Amino acid sequence: LMITLLMLVPVLAPVLGAVVYLVVGWHVATRWFSAASAALVLAAAIGTAIAAGTAGPHTALSGLLRVDALSAFMLIVIGAVGLLATAATPAYLSAEIQADRASTRTATRHSLLVQAFLAAMALAVLAADLGVLWIAIEATTIVTAFLVGQRRGKSAVEAAWKYVVICSTGIALALLGTLLLNYAALHAPGMPGLDWAGLVASAHTLDPGVTRIAVALLVIGFGAKAGLAPLHAWLPDAHSQAPAPVSALMSGVLLSVAFYAILRVKVISDAALGTGFARTLLIVMALASLLLAASLLLAQRDYKRMLAYSSIEHMGLLALGAAAGSPLAVAAVLLHILGHGLAKGVLFVGAGRVLQTTGTSQIGEVRGLAARQPLLAGCLGFGVLALIGLPPFSVFASELGIARAGFATGLGWATTAALALVLVIAAALVTHTSRMLLGSPPDGPGAATAAPRLPMLAAAALVGGLVVCAGLGVTAGPLTALLHSAATILTGTP
Repeated sequence: LMITLLMLVPVLAPVLGAVVYLVVGWHVATRWFSAASAALVLAAAIGTAIAAGTAGPHTALSGLLRVDALSAFMLIVIGAVGLLATAATPAYLSAEIQADRASTRTATRHSLLVQAFLAAMALAVLAADLGVLWIAIEATTIVTAFLVGQRRGKSAVEAAWKYVVICSTGIALALLGTLLLNYAALHAPGMPGLDWAGLVASAHTLDPGVTRIAVALLVIGFGAKAGLAPLHAWLPDAHSQAPAPVSALMSGVLLSVAFYAILRVKVISDAALGTGFARTLLIVMALASLLLAASLLLAQRDYKRMLAYSSIEHMGLLALGAAAGSPLAVAAVLLHILGHGLAKGVLFVGAGRVLQTTGTSQIGEVRGLAARQPLLAGCLGFGVLALIGLPPFSVFASELGIARAGFATGLGWATTAALALVLVIAAALVTHTSRMLLGSPPDGPGAATAAPRLPMLAAAALVGGLVVCAGLGVTAGPLTALLHSAATILTGTP
């Protein structure tokens, strides 16, 4: 009963939060309810991880929900990045209201949708059934479309429509893949349906031809939601137009939840078709995504789009690690998901603050942040260092693990190409960011007449995210056993 309750909290707590905002609205008494809900999600995720570690996988609601080490880890990612983003949200919304860019009604709608967003992502990683997972990921598309278009300007509405069209195309491909996989399962002994555990157990009996088409559609479809090439074009526009806390959630968590679906599908693919098919597909998508990010980051002029293209890079690295497929590679992929989520959460929240105080998102119009807002500039600077994989941050450890696994599993050429592109991207990120942080403030939009101090709780969220990211780079601590168990689930090797 206790583990069932712990499983339901990450879904029910945000749903309750959404109801509170729907009934009461956003004001002084409820402004922190969103952060409290995210904190509950994180606490329940930790409890679920401990319970799953001791008692093993557990199902609830007549087999609709299932928790194991992998889904428990993903719940921790959702809770941690969700807490970072929602803790910084009240200060962000207050600044928007004071500047007449938003109203309390906008803040209410924003908070309600964010709670629904968290609930849908938690449902996606807890789904025991591929069909429920598809529904949950489709729900995130619907909810976040309204958040992307929150400002209702021409660019925001265009970005929201682009997001809906491209992601709906991807989700439609994933739906077709789901139907084909279900067809293969119906004609297999035991008829496992769309249940994850049943599909993995019966994978060797699935029709190879149908399964091959289904896996390709599922990987490309969920890859669209994860921001992987070729269906990546929505990501820079959506991330640059969405409110900063929403960008943090989309980049730090949503992309990883979609990639979680790819990891689950890959287990079925490897058991049914051998490791070669999914590996080839993921390598192509990984290198295409890295090449795209590197080429477009070099001359990037908008710092929010710069961070968005960096997300495409990191999804490419996850795809490369998943292609390698060894226990080391998979553990590194999962650690990378958490480290990237924390670093990107810090950077998007910080970028939102820069936009509010300078009035511009153009890299060339922002100068001298370190002199005017040293704490904010420090968080941005260290956030970029974390993102490019400098020690002691965890992205260094995870990228090193992915590279080692790539060379060890015969993917030396792909790993070498990926590392070369990562160096180009790192150079571009450092160059663009240093221009913003250093030098004298310019005249014009980038020179804030008054640089208000970073609000205390927003500052605590940014610093806390960086500290945890650095701590994970030194030692994974209690997460070590969880990562090992999750890697065992994804590779089938103890």
